[in-house]
Formats: sequence, structure tokens, C-alpha cells
Amino acid sequence: MAKFVGGIGTSHVPAIGAAVDHGKTQTDYWKPLFDGYEPAREWIKEKKPDVAIIVFNDHASAFSLELIPTFAIGVADTFEPADEGYGPRKVPSVEGDAKLAWHIARYAIEHDFDMTIANVMPVDHGLTVPLSIAFGQPEAWPCKVIPLCVNVIQYPPPSARRCLNLGKVIREAVQCYDEDVSVAIFGTGGMSHQLQGERAGFLNPEFDTMFLDGLSQDAEKLADIPRQTFIEEAGSEGIELVMWMIMRGALGEDVKETYRSYHIPASNTAAGLIILEEEGDKS
Repeated sequence: MAKFVGGIGTSHVPAIGAAVDHGKTQTDYWKPLFDGYEPAREWIKEKKPDVAIIVFNDHASAFSLELIPTFAIGVADTFEPADEGYGPRKVPSVEGDAKLAWHIARYAIEHDFDMTIANVMPVDHGLTVPLSIAFGQPEAWPCKVIPLCVNVIQYPPPSARRCLNLGKVIREAVQCYDEDVSVAIFGTGGMSHQLQGERAGFLNPEFDTMFLDGLSQDAEKLADIPRQTFIEEAGSEGIELVMWMIMRGALGEDVKETYRSYHIPASNTAAGLIILEEEGDKS
């Protein structure tokens, strides 16, 4: 039977990828942030997941305003890094797990989540930056990846409750998968930040801390936060935090916080990272 080894919530700031790509992680500006990532890298190195489900949002690379899927799951064997206007990141291609991805897609659709199925989907910094945060700069990513893309760009995005419930369905799908694979799940985006308008540069550490605490202490309360409140309290891009709720839902009722890092600012963004494991998991 397949099982989850844990979940990671992390920001996917594009400048973090640029710092990795251009060898700037140890500069005065970036070193405090990347020092905070080292325990997460040790954790995932120890857990050695076979597959990582990465929940992220596309930034007009695979989708445009012409086509806006609320939830899209990648079922291909390979996903190439997207050209976001300055050439693709020089990172490895992403190896998919088509069999498990199709299983999750079928299960979700049969349980009232109408997933968009993507046979071709270039993946941008929303997915590749979390891989760099977790694994550094390997010649090949050390696990297979299932991309799960969520619309948090165009109104209406899914609610936090809807995302939590999708995570629960993904958990059920993984648990009834007939192969012995270990799975990590990433919820990415956020934390508080706003990139435009009168509140450009807005950060809210108090809200971010409340959200991080709630992931292990009261996920149901977080699921009741309205979309408007995310925008008011965490900035226009803070709505990305609903994607962390998919990660949380996939980990069952009782979880423990294994590690947390929080740093401001990272390119005008509050950059957070948290690791959650299921209570009683000794693997």
C-alpha cells in the first residue's frame, strides 16, 4: 500500500530559484533564508519519497486567461521547465508518475472533484523552486513528481475548505493505490505578499504565524477563512495559501509539526516553510 511520509508547505518565490541558479545562496541577502532550508533538505533526504505531489499555481506558462482550470493534474511521463520570458531554468526535466497520477485523477473524479487532466504541461517556478528548495542542484530530481496545478490567479479561486477536502480525497486515493510507494506532498505559494497596487510590498507576519500554527493545531479553523480575508490579511498573492490546505488535508486528522522556518523579506515576500508528519509515524 502507498503511504504519505509527510508534507511540506513552502513559498515558491521566483527569486529563490534565481539565487540558486546564479550561485547567490550564500550572499548576505540570501544566506539567512537558505540556512533555514537545510533541515528540510535533511528531512526529505532521510524520508526518500518515491513520489512528490507538488501543489502549485501556474504563472501564465501552461495556462492563460483563455483556459483556467480550477484543479489540473499532470499525468505525463515528463514535464519540461517552462520558459517564463527569460528562457527555461537550467534544472532537470521533471519525471512524472503517470500511473499514480491517473489513479488519483480517476479517484478524485469519482469522488466529486472534476479534475482537468493535463497530458502536456510545462512547469514554471511554482513547481521547480520547491524542488530546488528541497533538493538543491542535482543532475536529476531524486523522485518522481505529480504536478497539481490550482487556479489562484483569476477569480474565483477555490476556497480553503475545498482545498482541504481535495487533500482528503488525495489521501484516500493514495491509500488505496496497489503499489508500495512512499509519497511526500508539497503545498506551495505565499506566504503574505502583494506585488502590485497601493499595498505593494505588504507583509503580515502575525497572520502568517497564525496560519502556520493552525496547520497542526486547528486545520478546520483555517479552512473556514474566507477568500476575501486571505487577500485582506495576507495580500493579493496571499490567496496562494489555500494550496497549503491540500497538503494538510492529505495528511489525516492528527499531525505534528517537525520543522518550521520563516524569513522576511525574500524578494518582497514572506517566505515560510513547514514540515508536517502524521502523529505516530516513526518511518
